[in-house]
Parts: sequence; structure tokens; C-alpha cells
Amino acid sequence: MAKDTARLVWTRNDALLAIGVAAGELVGFSVGGRPAGPLLAVSAALALVASALALPARRRHPAAVLAAVLTLGVVPNLATPGVSPHFGLALVVALYSVARFSRPAVVAAAFLATVPMPSVGQGGTLLPSGWGVVANAAAAALVIAGGVATNRWQREVEANRVLLADRAVADERRRIARELHDIVAHHITTMQLMAGGARANLAHDPETAREALVTLEGSGRLALREMRQLLDVLRAGEEPEQGLPAPQPGAADLDRIVAEARQAGTDTGFTVDGPVRPLPPTVGLTVFRIVQEALTNTRKHAVQARAEVRLTYRPDEVTVEVRDDGAGGPQAEQHSATPCGYGLIGMRERVALHGGSLEAAPLRDGGFRVAARLPAGSGPAGDERGGEGGEREL
Repeated sequence: MAKDTARLVWTRNDALLAIGVAAGELVGFSVGGRPAGPLLAVSAALALVASALALPARRRHPAAVLAAVLTLGVVPNLATPGVSPHFGLALVVALYSVARFSRPAVVAAAFLATVPMPSVGQGGTLLPSGWGVVANAAAAALVIAGGVATNRWQREVEANRVLLADRAVADERRRIARELHDIVAHHITTMQLMAGGARANLAHDPETAREALVTLEGSGRLALREMRQLLDVLRAGEEPEQGLPAPQPGAADLDRIVAEARQAGTDTGFTVDGPVRPLPPTVGLTVFRIVQEALTNTRKHAVQARAEVRLTYRPDEVTVEVRDDGAGGPQAEQHSATPCGYGLIGMRERVALHGGSLEAAPLRDGGFRVAARLPAGSGPAGDERGGEGGEREL
């Protein structure tokens, strides 16, 4: 159905072009030519209309259409003893189509044929001569140059379109890789620690083991939900959506991340400075992922360390800082000695997308610090959970 509709649209455009060219040719002939008799005038008019009617086939058979236009163009020349237009509209369109849709050898042959043919029979002489041939050569060269320039421009546009599409695909892959890394690293680490805590307390403290298992179950459920959202992005357009997707986490969900870190055994403080306000969803998600990844790295590399999360709202930006004291012996040393990884790379990419800055480096007195500064105005109402201004500490 779509193909048939497209064919109808092109046919309508071609018909409009043919009608417009035929009208222009007839007006030019009636103004510039004086036919020798009524029969010749009718023959010339029919030849001009026929040359215009051949134009709809110019894309599929450009050389044949040009040959037909050149041949039919001789009739008005023979019918007009005086001066007639050398380069008609039909000839311009046909030659331009040859330059657009034919090989260079065919274009060269079309140029050689177009230079003399429009002047054949003009003024009652069979062979063309004089300045008419020079004018035809200049006009033909100009038309062919226009066709070649259009082809080059279209190739550049197509190359840029492919480049932009490839870049968009690469950006989307990096985004999905960042999301997967953050989701898997955080939730799997939390689940591992909760499972270990439940096993250690199962014999002498069943209630603590039960709480750890409940947290483990919730973390697994949340991980599955977030991964399902990413998979829905990859399957977009293949299956009908089943209800509205869950909202992405933001700065208002940092309480949950901090609570999970505490349950996993990391003593974590959380402080909010400045008047709390809604953030743009993408900025809120970036803040959430930075804190999530930083606390995950603390749990992985700095056992029994204390972490501190500080979120600061400023008039035109928001800053988030996560630091730990690096307690935990050898693993803390490993944490301080390896400041680069996929998680930190993902943080830098997220912050760079917003035009912000990120600092991630070991501290002199031990431990590790991650600090990000993000430009952020007020987001739409309801994007983030607001609160009273001032400072609060959990």
C-alpha cells in the first residue's frame, strides 16, 4: 500500500512538471517564433508538447528521453524561419536528468549531442553554425555542472546521515553499557553482601538473616525491573507496550541507595545542602548513578569503610560528593590504587553529556573521593521529590 501511494505521488509530480514545461515551451514558441504556415505551427506545437510528455520517464531512461527531446526539438526549428529559442525547458530538464542518473561516458556523449542539435534546421539551414553552437555548449555545460553538483551534494548528505546514524547507535550502546554496568555492579554487589550476611547470621540471629534475605529479594526485584526497562528500549517497536514504564530513579531516591549501603554493612552518611528543588530527569538520573557507583566501589574495594554522601543544590547547578575513609586494609589499598575502571568511565561520560565536571581520585589520608558538578536549572514539577530548604542529615 505504501509503495502504491509513493508511486502515485511521484506520478503526480511528474505530471505537474510535464504540464509546466509544455506550457512554458508553448509560450516561448508563440512569443519568439513566427511559423511559416498554420500546419507548421500546429506541428511545432505538437512536437513541443510531445517532448514535455516524455519527461516523466527521465529517471528510468534519461538518455532515451534526451534523444527524444533533441529529435522533437528540430521540428520547431524547421517550422520557424526566424529566430527560435535554442535551449528549451524540456531540453534543460532532460539533460539535467542525464547528468543526475547516467554514467560519465553517457553524460559526455549527451553533451556532444546537445551542442549542435538545438540549432539543427534553425533559420532554414540544416547544419548549425555561428554563435548558436557556442551558446548551446555554454548552456549544456552549465546544466551538466548543476546535475553533477547536485549528485555530489546528495552523496555528502547521505554520508552525513549514515555518520550521524552510526554515531547515534554508538551513543546508545554506550548509554546502555553504562546503565547495565551500574545496575549489575550495584545490585549484584548488594545481593552478594546480603547473602553472605544472611548465611553468617542464619544460625545465631535468624531475624537479622531474615532482614538480609528480604533486602536481597528487593534488590533482585529492582535489578530485574531496571534491566527490563533497558531491554524494552532495545525491543522498541517490536512488541506492544504493556502499560506505562516505571520512572527512572533520581536524586530523590538517594535515601534508598544510602539505606541499602548501610544494610550491606557500609556505614554511610547522607547530607543535603541548599534548598531542595526538582531536577531535570536526566540530571537526577546522573546524580543517582554517580552515588550508586561510588558506594558500590566502596563496598567492593574498601571493606568496613565509612562513606559520606553530600548533595548540594546551588542556584544554577547541583554538586554531589561521595568519599570514604578507605578502612579495610589490602582492599582499601587496591581501591586507592585503581582510580580508573568502567564505572568511573561511565561516570565521566554521564557528566560530560551535561557539560559538567567530575573528580575521582584517592585522598592523601586514605580513602577515595568522587565529586561531580552538574549544571541544572529547575526541572518540571513532579520530576523529583522536593522538600524544605536548608540542610538535612540522615
